[in-house]
Amino acid sequence: MKKTSLLAATAIAALALTSCSGGGTPSGENGSGDTVANQPLNVGGFLDITSWDPALADVGFDVTYLSAVYDPLLTVDGDGKPQPALATKWEVSADYKKITMDLRTDAKFSDGEAFTADAAVKNLEYLQKGVRSQEAYTNVSAFKKVDEDTIEIDLKQRDDTILYFMGLGRSWMASPKAIDAGTLAKSPIGSGPYTLAADSVTGSEYHFTKVADHWDAKAYKADPLKIMPIMDATARNNAMASGQINVNYADQTSLDQAESNGWNVAKKVSGWVGLQFADRVGANNKAVGDLKVRQALNYAFDGAKILSAIGSGQGELTNQVFPAGMPGNVSDLNGTYAFNMDKAKALMAEAGYADGFELKMPIAQVFQTWQPSVEAAFKELKIKVTWDEMQMPDYQAKAATYPIFIAFISMDSNPVATVQRQISTPQWYNPTPGLDKFPEVKAQVDAVENAAPDAQLAEIEKLNKLVTDQAFFSVWYQANNAYVSTSNITVTPVTGQMYPTLNHITFK
Repeated sequence: MKKTSLLAATAIAALALTSCSGGGTPSGENGSGDTVANQPLNVGGFLDITSWDPALADVGFDVTYLSAVYDPLLTVDGDGKPQPALATKWEVSADYKKITMDLRTDAKFSDGEAFTADAAVKNLEYLQKGVRSQEAYTNVSAFKKVDEDTIEIDLKQRDDTILYFMGLGRSWMASPKAIDAGTLAKSPIGSGPYTLAADSVTGSEYHFTKVADHWDAKAYKADPLKIMPIMDATARNNAMASGQINVNYADQTSLDQAESNGWNVAKKVSGWVGLQFADRVGANNKAVGDLKVRQALNYAFDGAKILSAIGSGQGELTNQVFPAGMPGNVSDLNGTYAFNMDKAKALMAEAGYADGFELKMPIAQVFQTWQPSVEAAFKELKIKVTWDEMQMPDYQAKAATYPIFIAFISMDSNPVATVQRQISTPQWYNPTPGLDKFPEVKAQVDAVENAAPDAQLAEIEKLNKLVTDQAFFSVWYQANNAYVSTSNITVTPVTGQMYPTLNHITFK
């Protein structure tokens, strides 16, 4: 695999190695004033849209498309914090089991139907049943209309992530008639700032028509708007260089071209790279269940070298799964497993594996770029690895059935979501968290979930230190999402979304 295509490759990996999770926004979030005239926006994406149906769409990759045609109840800012959209404000009850939301009264769907409390409730009930969107609403017992512009969300238990997930892309509002008709997957009908134009070409070019009377029309300066999925990185870079697109998901080639072309560069960590210990309890491989072996497999990898040589320096050197520079990340932990092969060998010997052990691991093409690093480290530790080659769909389906696999796992801005997705709640890449075998970790997860809001971050940091010390993962580094845009366009990346929503693409 060419080094220049690594960022796009890791992004595709993140599509697989994530829980099925990453909206319109008020003008205050967009930051664009009335002095900026409408300007063309041509976005170059590296994947086609998964689905126009918000219940089926992928948050990480589909949000640019969806944010054109749908408004959400909530959006998020660049730090992943929930912000108003169709819901103008909200209040959480003292017992954390009720969320009351005030709604806009001036929004309407493109089929002419008004956005109302009834429409919001219908959408939320639909999203709760969605194959992908349901992740935001697992703790909801009921959605209720309070009055014409107020809804209530009743929870079975406290949920510190529901507002984050709603803002990340799980609260797009669609026409109730379209929901009933079952046509959203191909014909999106929302209340968004644009509508999908009839001259769009599926898989090639999606054209959008601006809605003149949209409630926040002044915030959306893109006109005309075009989104083009260009899966070949070279073709996409050529399109950026020739002016065919003016926003591009950046690989190293486009980043190298940015300064000479006067392009803006925006980047933020998106996922961690390393080894996922799917069998850290040692149910199927006793060695992986040994703390000293897992610690050895942390010391054995030179993350700085891998980040430089393979990741082109585009990321942050860290041992943690909490995103660098964000709540929950503890910078003092980053030296916990500084590369030390002698220490790794000593730990293997102390664990009784001085002569290594045998191991099977899966491998798919996108992960082959890191395969030599694994083979080199394992050779030093006398670990005999047999690789089972497979295609990416099979990798996602089967990787977690192996004790260890090479991972690029997407991260979240919200630290409680990180606790759930990386540590405590079964995901396809972590199907058996096994916290019953780690009572100290389980107790600290409980402490996080029960802490008062002003004390919760301290408990999360304690949990981060605990799972780092317990070598729950072997994290080599955290990789960036990077974007280039022409000088008149600013992109605000959000950890949790592979591509930005339109409210995070603004004009000067």
